[in-house]
Amino acid sequence: MARKAISLRDVAAVAGVSVSTVSKVLRGQGKASDATRERIFEAAERLDFQPNALGQFLVQGRSATVGVLTMNAPGAFTMPVLTGATTTLGTRDLSVLVTDSHLDRTVLAATVRKLRARSIDGLLVVGDGSGSEIRSVTAGFPAPVVYVYGISDDAADASFVHDGYAAGKRAGEHLLASGRRRIAHITASADDHSARERADGLGAALAAAGTDLAPELVLRGDWSRGWGREAAERLIASGERFDAVCCGNDTIARAVIAAFAEAGVRVPEDVAITGMDNISGLTGQDDESLTTIDFRLADLGARAAAHLADVIDGQPYEPGLHRIAGDLVAGESTAAPSV
Repeated sequence: MARKAISLRDVAAVAGVSVSTVSKVLRGQGKASDATRERIFEAAERLDFQPNALGQFLVQGRSATVGVLTMNAPGAFTMPVLTGATTTLGTRDLSVLVTDSHLDRTVLAATVRKLRARSIDGLLVVGDGSGSEIRSVTAGFPAPVVYVYGISDDAADASFVHDGYAAGKRAGEHLLASGRRRIAHITASADDHSARERADGLGAALAAAGTDLAPELVLRGDWSRGWGREAAERLIASGERFDAVCCGNDTIARAVIAAFAEAGVRVPEDVAITGMDNISGLTGQDDESLTTIDFRLADLGARAAAHLADVIDGQPYEPGLHRIAGDLVAGESTAAPSV
């Protein structure tokens, strides 16, 4: 037979006080005497009383539920963010209501209206990592809102994002440390926020080493494998001297490696290659063939969710950008140049 759950009424009966007094004392409230508080704690311990978290939240006027609104939940890069966020919220005794807008603004607006009508304690908005701003939904929302994997267009909002500038800088420093000096860059359009940040970080690393990011070695297109191959072929045909290529993402990097192999360019003996995103790590492959930057997306989601939970618990809301630096994952595509 299942053991009957111990209630506040049971603790109150053993301690010889009212149920309301037990409830206040166990929540750290009220003005009970030290002797009364001691009797209550002793009774709770003797009965092995386990307070119902939801009941406690309801007493405090809270639902113990957080809304998570995603732009593109099935995305390969969104899932780790979502996993980190929901796991963290779970450890804070918060239930999660996940909804997805499928990158449709009409669906987004309707979903926000529905969430406003729900008695949720907070809202976490998860972007798609594209670098485009997220339209703020904070105004008029009855609970705190935090943004992650995208930047709200309202500077008064708290937005948690991976640090593209630091990633570009770290990749550049790694290539320089391996003895490379003439570094090319193949990436997406300068209009793309993520591409621009990564290029700026790479340029800063080279400038600090007394060199620069030569304009003739910068090729901008998109994030695709097709562009990576085309850019690699252009780079070879240009006749320009280079001993490394810092690629804007892993998809481009792997296409560049394939194109170089066909052209007889050895990696890393002739040219070192770096990517960004650690796609093989995200998919659980970890093949160690490509040096890349891991943006720690699960940690990003966890940090944003923890801040939202803290605000719900009464701690200050911290507006502005919160950048999370990634880690360099060294692979076989970078090494000291051959003599």
